[in-house]
Amino acid sequence: MANKVTLKATDGSTVEFMDEVIGSSAMKDVYFSPDKSYVVGFFRDKQDANSKDRLQNIVGVYRERIFNQADGDYWKNVFCWPEKIVEWNGKMGVVYPTIPKQFFFSGGPFDGKEKNGKWFASARIRNKFLRADQKGDWKNHLLVCSKIAKSIRKLHEIGLIHTDLSYNNILIDVINGDVCFPVNEDLIISEHDFSLVVETPDFIAPEVMATRTLRVGDPNKKLPSKFTNCHALAVLIYMYLLYRHPLRGGKVWDLDPGKDEELAMGEKALFIEHPTDKSNRPKVDQLNPSELPQGDVTKLPYTICGPYLKALFDRAFIDGLHNPTARPSAAEWETALVKTADLVQPCQGAKCNAHWFVPDNSTKPRCPFCGKEYEEQLPIKFRTTT
Repeated sequence: MANKVTLKATDGSTVEFMDEVIGSSAMKDVYFSPDKSYVVGFFRDKQDANSKDRLQNIVGVYRERIFNQADGDYWKNVFCWPEKIVEWNGKMGVVYPTIPKQFFFSGGPFDGKEKNGKWFASARIRNKFLRADQKGDWKNHLLVCSKIAKSIRKLHEIGLIHTDLSYNNILIDVINGDVCFPVNEDLIISEHDFSLVVETPDFIAPEVMATRTLRVGDPNKKLPSKFTNCHALAVLIYMYLLYRHPLRGGKVWDLDPGKDEELAMGEKALFIEHPTDKSNRPKVDQLNPSELPQGDVTKLPYTICGPYLKALFDRAFIDGLHNPTARPSAAEWETALVKTADLVQPCQGAKCNAHWFVPDNSTKPRCPFCGKEYEEQLPIKFRTTT
């Protein structure tokens, strides 16, 4: 039977946990508190001075900049943020709040598993594995995207960068339109900390991919920044609304798979819906049936996301793909997503899986997801939206 351990955190508060490992990551072993309201993760390896200093800043000054503000209660429901530092048996540990239950699957074959963002970003995964009642509707996907953008905007405002912004490091509740960022201390750095980090391939900015073989310290090597975060954010939003990757198309850049990947995501990166260069359009006949219809950019083009998001996708994947300073900021994405959510109308198709869509300015708009014609009178704003 597990025993209760009682410690004093570095801030003088009392921390209790049961000495039974309930999970492990690459670097830490994790233990539950007696009431399971928080967990304690202990590093298996000794932490150097830089790591300790970074951790102190995260639980100290940066935590205060987020939670000790007027909107602090809101962020407690979004960031699963390191709270305290403890030591036990010569090992350094970190206290985190427990992730809310809504971010775990309930029922079905994935009962109890975390709702990792990847479940909801890929047409193949959604179509093959998720039940209809687990997919959420398109309006809630907009809400999820706006909360992700708002969260990244907040990190940037307080001087932090997410070093691996991807679907692997976000939990999503598409039923209620909520998100949770489990903030591992290695996933956020200050704007002046140029440590070498590892990022998820689908979300690495082209300039970082193109220079990743350069040695650390080379002035031409590109590392995480606000601009690389803005690329990853744009990719996330595109995937959560269209369920495909904006750069993975039908173009083969090199017969060697490794070199092809390096070019496709780096130096030669090309938007699959580029208006004039269509060489990277997905080849529908080569797609897995589970990737359709979402993988067909002719049937479901990015313009179905409405005028505000279309404009930002253009900036992110055409103007700013190889020009980082031209990319939309997190704040701009947040604004465009909120404005788009104001445009959506309910689909009247009984079998529509999206349930909501952005009408175009035609007199008889149809839901792009199911083809059902909208039969009610549209609000006047659709006659003025550009």
